[in-house]
Amino acid sequence: MSTLKTNTIQHLTSGFNNVVQFVDGAGTQNGTLCRAWVNFNGTSTVAIRAQFNVTSITDNGTGDYTVNFSNAMSDANYAAVGMGGPAATNTRPYIVDAYSYSTGSLAIASHLVDSSGPGFYYDNTNICIAVFR
Repeated sequence: MSTLKTNTIQHLTSGFNNVVQFVDGAGTQNGTLCRAWVNFNGTSTVAIRAQFNVTSITDNGTGDYTVNFSNAMSDANYAAVGMGGPAATNTRPYIVDAYSYSTGSLAIASHLVDSSGPGFYYDNTNICIAVFR
């Protein structure tokens, strides 16, 4: 087994959609790096805490947001993973889901969970999204 230690991995050609791929000895792709991620506060004035490849968050209404990418995805066939943490005033769990995928943005919703399941849209203080393609 070999160990690669480096500070930078660079694709041979330029362009955002020239993705570094992880492949096995037979050349079969085993994965890629995260293409975009964001950690933001979804209450009051939406504020990004930290991000990669995200220019802004659009607040579409209570618990409804659009994540806008700095560099567009090659197509809308990517996977988005989301999570939300409870606010200090509310300890019930949240579900964050994606409902509309496009190359330049991703629409997501934050739901407060109650005893009957995913409930109504709810502004969340801690929302995180990661995008893989």
